[in-house]
Amino acid sequence: MLRKDARPRARSPFAAAFLSLLFPGLGHAYAGAGTRALGFAAAPILFIALLAGLVLRMDRIELVSLVFNPFLLNSIFVVNGILLLYRVIATIDAYRVAEWMNAVEAGGDGRLGKARLYRAPLSMAGLLAVLLVMAGSHVVVGRYDMLALDALTSGCIFIGDEVDATCEPDPNASHDPAGSPVPGASPVGSALPAVDIPPWDGKERLNVLLIGADKQGGGHRTDTLITVSIDPVTRKVALFSLPRDTKNVPIPQGPARSAWGPVFGQKINAFYVQNRLRADLWPGSDATRGYNALKSAIGELYGLEIKYFVEVDFDGFRAVVDAIGGVTVNVQLPVVDDTYPAGVARNLRLYIPSGIQHMDGTQALRYARSRNTSSDFDRSARQQRILLSMREQADPQTLIPRLPALVDALKLAVKTDVPLDQLPNLLGLATEVDAKDIRSYVFSPPFYQEDVPTGYWTLPYPDRIQDAVRNAFTVDPGSEARREVLAGEAATVWVLNGTAVANRGTRLAAFLESEGIQASAPRSQPVGPVPPATEIVVYNGAEVSLGATIAYLESRFAVKVTTAIDPAVRADVIVTIGRSTPDLSPPPSS
Repeated sequence: MLRKDARPRARSPFAAAFLSLLFPGLGHAYAGAGTRALGFAAAPILFIALLAGLVLRMDRIELVSLVFNPFLLNSIFVVNGILLLYRVIATIDAYRVAEWMNAVEAGGDGRLGKARLYRAPLSMAGLLAVLLVMAGSHVVVGRYDMLALDALTSGCIFIGDEVDATCEPDPNASHDPAGSPVPGASPVGSALPAVDIPPWDGKERLNVLLIGADKQGGGHRTDTLITVSIDPVTRKVALFSLPRDTKNVPIPQGPARSAWGPVFGQKINAFYVQNRLRADLWPGSDATRGYNALKSAIGELYGLEIKYFVEVDFDGFRAVVDAIGGVTVNVQLPVVDDTYPAGVARNLRLYIPSGIQHMDGTQALRYARSRNTSSDFDRSARQQRILLSMREQADPQTLIPRLPALVDALKLAVKTDVPLDQLPNLLGLATEVDAKDIRSYVFSPPFYQEDVPTGYWTLPYPDRIQDAVRNAFTVDPGSEARREVLAGEAATVWVLNGTAVANRGTRLAAFLESEGIQASAPRSQPVGPVPPATEIVVYNGAEVSLGATIAYLESRFAVKVTTAIDPAVRADVIVTIGRSTPDLSPPPSS
């Protein structure tokens, strides 16, 4: 049993300081100074209550907008400093109060003489450690705050009239032969006035052009062009890839058409360079004009208004992937490239097996760019797969520790004309879309473009491309995939009409064309009477390579195909209309 006059156990000043590290006022309460504890705890409690009330009344987009508000980020820096000073004062005060209370009790409430303070060196070292830990946490907050502010306001990522001089210089700032004027492109007038992009209203279809730029050798070739189209009502997303070797992209009405003509006769990956200095053709500054031109031309081809762009150069893409810790990709087909370019006059053998692969930045870039043993269209599909994988794997808990490296990589790699005040709305929309229901289109031959192998370029079919873009959110994805498979087989189909109904053969051929089959209706008539049902004959062994086409025709017309050998027949398949053949017509264009 304790004696009645036993002294209470001395309170540890270090413990009081440590409790104040957890929350101001706890150390004072531990030391026995209740009134002082309430005084130090009141201010942070009121601040937390006020902050919680504001947060609970905001929706997700409003919360996101706070993160991308430069004024708020500056305010956070100031408030962070004030909080650090307040916590330091509270911690030191709690330490001293505990010391004083111990001294008073040791002096017997003054009966044993004046209270004497004893400062143990170990206890003082503990106080210093507590203060260092406290300061370190606030330094981290301040550093991340400054990183975010630098990324938003440096002018390296969110470009306006000009790129900030502290950013990496654009290799095109000097004379670039690829950007030299060409015949027929001489200046046609004075500089166009700058125009502001009307802000996205949150209701119309939003279209953003993603650009992958190759700046090796001092050039600026836009080799990756993916348009992200989002329906804000249904939250559906479509990706439209235009291969870099596409020529004859239509030019919109205006001064540019006077200079270039109705179409751009070079490959689309040269369009940016050829137009970035043409103030007489496009509005904007030297920093934005080439992008405005590219958005206008691709928008004309698609029949869309492309609102914004986001560009990533390939070297920067590698750094971004490394900064986020790599990306995991489901490689559907192995990639084998014996001559992948690895520098000046140097190649390497690239092999990426199929299956789930975790890639660093270099591997992801090679996977996205290789095309020597595949096509430009396969590459476009792989690039879409990389982007979707990165989007799905963006984990804030993983990204926060990597934020400094990520910000540095983004400043060197990314440019966009998305206004800062629009960014929260766009990010809010991006978080609501269903990544598993994204529809992907690669506008490749033979259905969407004509392949010109002798010139290593392709020529687009604007009507077919615009039809796909217009109906991207209404057409069945399975039907679209089937159409591309049928187009890939490139079967030549003739439709013969022996009935008395005019233009039935033409209508059926047009329907098959809309389904992806190369069909036509020659004027020749079938021999003999009209058959009771549709007849389908495959000639000269074409059935070996036309599995999908034959399966589709058999299913569509509920008949079995027959085969025949006749060297005089130049078609792969002949479809003869019978009495029970449905009168099919292509869907109307809207």
